[in-house]
Amino acid sequence: MALADRLQLAWYGTGRSPWWTWPLAVLYGALTALRRVLYRSGALRHARLQVPVIVIGNLTAGGTGKTPLTIALAEALHARGFRPGVVSRGHGGRQREPMLLDGAPDPAAVGDEPCLIRASGVPVAVGRDRPAAAQLLVEDGCDVVIADDGLQHYRLARDVEICVIDGARRFGNGHLLPAGPLREPLRRLARVDFRVCNGAMPQAGEYPMQLAGGDAVTLDGAQRQPLSGFAGRRVHAVAAIGNPERFFSGLRNAGVEVIEHAFPDHHAFVAGELAFGDGLAVLMTDKDAVKCRGFAQPHWWRVPVRAELPPAFVEALIARLPARA
Repeated sequence: MALADRLQLAWYGTGRSPWWTWPLAVLYGALTALRRVLYRSGALRHARLQVPVIVIGNLTAGGTGKTPLTIALAEALHARGFRPGVVSRGHGGRQREPMLLDGAPDPAAVGDEPCLIRASGVPVAVGRDRPAAAQLLVEDGCDVVIADDGLQHYRLARDVEICVIDGARRFGNGHLLPAGPLREPLRRLARVDFRVCNGAMPQAGEYPMQLAGGDAVTLDGAQRQPLSGFAGRRVHAVAAIGNPERFFSGLRNAGVEVIEHAFPDHHAFVAGELAFGDGLAVLMTDKDAVKCRGFAQPHWWRVPVRAELPPAFVEALIARLPARA
């Protein structure tokens, strides 16, 4: 069994974490605690923008639905008269200097998630220096900034923190990396402003979020059909996301017979990896589709999802925002 699979089984299943993960988890916990203390004491300085900042993140390694929530929240704020922008580190891309994305960004340069967010019509800036990248959004006219996957990036001062929780897997065995999936201790939850539960039954104090699928669309946009049109058919399902099983399960729940192809998160695809040679349809996530359009085949389909949130969550969040500059 591969190491990554062993760790996943230990984190979320019945396996035990290897012995060597425990001293590393202690060291990791000490370093992250020191970093938090340095920011709280002022030894490390926060960078504050002239506009409100909303941080979306999670406590666990891997995908919990942060990007769909980011897009849905940006759309909800826009509908209420705001001009939101999104700042991202650009995981998987090579861009280091702060950069405001144009209408056709290169995922190899800026990362797959920023491209997906930009395709929804939201202004996006990327860069290793997130405060500097966020400032580009302010200069572009954005009056609220959403930091995608920024819960542990303390340098950017924030007004609202949102923690996204995987409703099915929750927090696994509850241990810090690499003995468990946690980036920070569970007590960190007490300091966030909102907790959003993606799927399953939310617990007390959590807002529910559901990922709803729409029609499947070919990567060239020439064809569209309901996902139910693939029910009873065998397909190749491709996912390079933090939790590929969520995508595969969604297809199976729609009656699709899935041949699974899980890749590492942010994987940079090449054409040969998806040449399965049998003519079956290939279904992939929107996040993966942005990296495959340049060599897409007519039988490759993307399966978009959208985050559905209760209106009470958006209204409560807006009420927490300080006055706009």
